[in-house]
Amino acid sequence: MNTLRALLARLPAIPIVPTARTLVLLVLLAPVAVLIAATAPSAWIVAPAAALALLLVAVIDGWLAGRLVNFTYHVPPDAEVGQAATIRVEAEIARDGNAALPEAALGFDARLGEGGGAEFLLQPAGEPGLFAGDGKLVPVRRGPGELHDLWLRWRGPLGLAARQKHVPLDALLRVWPDLSAVRSPTLQTFLRDSQFGLVARRIRGEGTQFEALSEFESGMDRRRIDWKASARHTSLYARENEAERDNQIVFAFDCGQSMCEPVDGLPRIDRAVSAALTAAYVALKGGDKVSLFGFADHPQLMTPFVTDTRAFHRLQSAAADLDYIPREPNFTLALATLTARLKRRSLIVLFSDFADPTSAELMVESVERLVRHHLVIFVTMVDTELEELTATEPDTMGDIAVAVGADALARQRQLVLSRLQRLGVNVIEAPHETIGYRLIDLYLETKRAEAIG
Repeated sequence: MNTLRALLARLPAIPIVPTARTLVLLVLLAPVAVLIAATAPSAWIVAPAAALALLLVAVIDGWLAGRLVNFTYHVPPDAEVGQAATIRVEAEIARDGNAALPEAALGFDARLGEGGGAEFLLQPAGEPGLFAGDGKLVPVRRGPGELHDLWLRWRGPLGLAARQKHVPLDALLRVWPDLSAVRSPTLQTFLRDSQFGLVARRIRGEGTQFEALSEFESGMDRRRIDWKASARHTSLYARENEAERDNQIVFAFDCGQSMCEPVDGLPRIDRAVSAALTAAYVALKGGDKVSLFGFADHPQLMTPFVTDTRAFHRLQSAAADLDYIPREPNFTLALATLTARLKRRSLIVLFSDFADPTSAELMVESVERLVRHHLVIFVTMVDTELEELTATEPDTMGDIAVAVGADALARQRQLVLSRLQRLGVNVIEAPHETIGYRLIDLYLETKRAEAIG
């Protein structure tokens, strides 16, 4: 909580400004003055006198608005991209009567919300003269954002004038990736009820990692019989395996131009980061190791492998540092660098998109080399704009041309995804709100098939 008593004492007196109602009345006096000058020139003084009287009443009304005794504001230190953050403002105004509610306005960095500003009313807070209100802002990009201005305005009883206060702010709000999906009751229930519980349990009877020997019983799979051990013990013994753990999972993000394009108000890269962190949380619960890799025209970052959910915040911090780079990605350099850094077979989840056949061709060639040594999942979001342009019924020749072009791009897109699938890449193409859960399902399916290690 930041108290502004000392600052208010050093600033000059709060000015009184006319409201829109006063300006409208002054404008309406103009034709009256013209009419008086035309019909009774000797009475021309009436219009200026009326205007001066109106201004005098406005000044008195502003004075009756009351003085600002104190006001405070509270800015949370952190917020998540796409999720509303609340700025609390409280004001104490010494005044009599029932005037209009005070108004507050915030000015901030464009990454903290569309338009860079927010306005809201302050409501009575229980005590006489005390008002409080909450301003909502929805960050649209990750990273630190600054709140730089705060305005407070309250009107007099007649609404002809208002007092206002402007205070420069020096408040910083750090915007993190959206983790609402990780906290969702659906995912938490799944983690409690599945094999990836709050305490990872060993699952016997599945997988390829040897766990123990047990006496063979009727109904067991005969392929599980360990003949060497059975010969030593002169009795049939079966191998008990457990699901493979300690796999390496790498979430690779294309931070280039295509991923900076917005989807439902947020860049694609932010949608991808949210889905990846959700899947990463499940992977850590399952006993696997997770790393993040970001690139655009050159590799941007690669985190060390995280092995426990207690270190999940490291992944969140690293994801917050993934930048927005409006340049074409260099898949050849990035994926070659990633391959060189991985010392064992891993599951690589690549979040990317493509807008033209040339960049798509370079991506396919790089992924083809990557899939020789690793298991790859390619994740892309459905291009709703292309779908709308293709499905919209055309009315003009221009609409027909746009629809044909959009259909050609959609066909090229499906062709590229089909080529990836033929290379052995698992492809997920889904709306942004479902890619996280689709990725979790595919990850668990891959893990059960023991296809990673």
